[in-house]
Amino acid sequence: MTDWTADELARIGRASELRIATARRDGSLRSDLPIWAVRVGDRIVIRSWKGTDGAWYRQAQRTGRGRIASGGVTKDVTIADGSALDRSEVDAAYRAKFGSGFYTDRMVSDASAETTLIVEPA
Repeated sequence: MTDWTADELARIGRASELRIATARRDGSLRSDLPIWAVRVGDRIVIRSWKGTDGAWYRQAQRTGRGRIASGGVTKDVTIADGSALDRSEVDAAYRAKFGSGFYTDRMVSDASAETTLIVEPA
């Protein structure tokens, strides 16, 4: 594993969205799409708004690889299970970054929390 630089963490943490292209089994990338990401300490954390029904989430779980672009940072990444993270800390990060409302409520729901993933540089 390679760590994020302080600059990368700050830039991704401030960005309003993260574009993710998950890898297929053959290593090629799917089309990218925008999702919300938060910084929790020195980690970048993502969740699926659609819960386990999110196609990008299912693909990320299958291959554990992809490419992200956010805040001027573009990186090949590994995508790992984030279920061991403190849920209240991740929920608080989503609320702090995105405020209150329908979409944030959905991102901190049980269904979305079940899809918590950690993104790390490959």
